[in-house]
Amino acid sequence: MKVAIIMGSDSDWPILEPAVKLLADFKIETEVVVASAHRTPDKVHTFAAGAKERGVKAIIAAAGAAAHLPGVVASFTTLPVIGVPINSTSLNGLDALLSIVQMPSGIPVATMAVNGAKNAAIFAAQILATENRELADKMVQYRQDMAFEVEQKAAKVLSKQ
Repeated sequence: MKVAIIMGSDSDWPILEPAVKLLADFKIETEVVVASAHRTPDKVHTFAAGAKERGVKAIIAAAGAAAHLPGVVASFTTLPVIGVPINSTSLNGLDALLSIVQMPSGIPVATMAVNGAKNAAIFAAQILATENRELADKMVQYRQDMAFEVEQKAAKVLSKQ
C-alpha cells in the first residue's frame, strides 16, 4: 500500500509531515515529492503519469496561492487525488481552497480544509481500506480511540465543575 504526497514547495512540509506520520502509523508507505506545477511541470507530469506503475493507490497534492498542483496532477492520472489547500498568502488559504475545489467537470480533486493534511491522510487510508481488511480494522480502531479520547476529555471537564 502506497500513497504519494506532492507539495509545491518545501515550505509546505510542516503542514504535510503529520500526514506522513499518520500514514506510517497505519503502515502505509509514502512517496514524498516537492515539485511545482509552474516551475517544474515536466517533473509533475512524470510523477503523476507514472504513479500507478510505482504502486501508488492515491495521491495527496498540496499547494498554496493559485494552487494549480492538485488539478494538474489529477489531469495526468486516474488515481484519486486529494487536494490540500495551504495557507500561504494574505487570503489565509481561501485562494488555494477555491483553486482546488473548483475543478472542471471530469477531472475531480477531493478537497480537504485549508491545511487539512491529516484529514487527507485519513481519507487516503479509507480509500486503501476498501481493498484491505487489516487496514479497515485499523480505521475502525482509530475512530474508537478518538471517541475514547473525547470521553476522557469530557470526564475531565465534568470533574472540574
